[in-house]
Amino acid sequence: MVGSFVLVIDQGTTSTRSVLFDDQARRVAIAQTEFAQHYPAHGWVEHDPEKIWRDALTTAREVIGKGGIKPKDIAAIGITNQRETAVIWDRATGQPIHNAIVWQDRRGAEMCAKLRADGAEELVRSRTGLLIDPYFSATKIAWMLDNVPDARARAERGELAFGTIDSFLLWRLTGGKVHATDVTNASRTMLFDIHKGGWDRALLDLFRVPEGILPAVKDNSCVFGSTVAGHFGCSIPIAGMAGDQQAALFGQACFDRGAAKSTYGTGCFMLLNTGAEAITSKHRLLTTPAYRLNGETTYALEGSIFVAGAAIKWLRDGLGIITHASQTNDMATQVPNSHGVYMVPAFVGLGAPHWDPAARGSIHGLTLDSSAAHLARAALEAVAYQTLDLAEAMVADGGSRPERLRVDGGMAANDWLCGFLADLTGMAVERPGDLETTARGAAFHAGLATGVWSGLDELAKLWSREQLFEPGMDEEVRAPLVAGWRDAVRRTLSSSGFAARAN
Repeated sequence: MVGSFVLVIDQGTTSTRSVLFDDQARRVAIAQTEFAQHYPAHGWVEHDPEKIWRDALTTAREVIGKGGIKPKDIAAIGITNQRETAVIWDRATGQPIHNAIVWQDRRGAEMCAKLRADGAEELVRSRTGLLIDPYFSATKIAWMLDNVPDARARAERGELAFGTIDSFLLWRLTGGKVHATDVTNASRTMLFDIHKGGWDRALLDLFRVPEGILPAVKDNSCVFGSTVAGHFGCSIPIAGMAGDQQAALFGQACFDRGAAKSTYGTGCFMLLNTGAEAITSKHRLLTTPAYRLNGETTYALEGSIFVAGAAIKWLRDGLGIITHASQTNDMATQVPNSHGVYMVPAFVGLGAPHWDPAARGSIHGLTLDSSAAHLARAALEAVAYQTLDLAEAMVADGGSRPERLRVDGGMAANDWLCGFLADLTGMAVERPGDLETTARGAAFHAGLATGVWSGLDELAKLWSREQLFEPGMDEEVRAPLVAGWRDAVRRTLSSSGFAARAN
């Protein structure tokens, strides 16, 4: 069928991939390439936007060839991306004025600390649903305007454009004709009022960002523009965009209030659909748009775990006790329990619900008969314990407790982890047949806008479960495990000075 395929550009933190889906949402082909991380100073992380653009175009062309189709067979292109990463470019030439400043970058920490000390947290939180943190885009924009020669003056003259990666790729794909983003990416800048659905003047003034550099904000599913013919030999509509975690929620068909997904990659991101209600968290979770369709916003509570798969990578690259991540599944079953060993993987601080950037990783309960298998099991268990913390915070904030948790990401392939996750949280864990849910979500958005799919009911039927993990742990076993974890976290926070600062 002509025009029945959807191509997705999935631009991540360490790699760029393109994925081709057919009209049954089946993955037809994939092409991927990794790119370099740049660390110009302690706590700084940058990407080369030109490399990202070249990789996006190259992988898109490659996946069309792999799929054995012609560009005219593609109904639409969807884009999903690493969120918060900031790019500023010249409107006339399209050239970035500086490397992209990545979401992990901490150079805005001093500015954030000053804003918190000045009492700006409530303003930011009430309008954006976010905490003041250098994780988000606003301080990255301010830094570039203040530190790239003549940038602020050029921005005031309307010569520069800002965007997250989705917006930069859209600009390039359309030959500079469209400067736009979607509501999920806009909501991660600390400049967007998620309740009114627009850029906020008070926040722009607070972060000293000229409104003229910002993109138009659109629904997730709409025709943003079309590619210039030179890129693929014909013009293709770009009809869906979403930040990676919201795209994964959509790709997991979590369309109902109370539905939840958790993505396990380098870190972990859990999102709970809260419907039309933007719940204000009292437990330091984030309130975020999940998606906006036909002008109607669906919201979510989001909890971010900074380290999940990264702890397994540390076992491999730092300690050398495994040679491949998949070994942890078997190692966890070699011992009957963790032997009282708890790993709190705060290698780069603790995320939600603690948000302590000064916390550092710790291992508790080591004895002379602790083994490599105990460490591997503790690293996997830490992912489940942190997920439990997020789920309980969401319920305490007024969110519905999910009966089922849909999981994706590389770590979701680990059967032992999925089973322990179900036991610990008391939620049935559903693993889909295709773990590429982020790309699938962007495909769903693009296909909805171009008639490949008719609506959410059809998309829900396209989701399929590969395996179900039912909870089965007795409470007398579970309770002391959770108590041990909470004690380990308290000790970790205490050593960082968090408890003293909180009081």
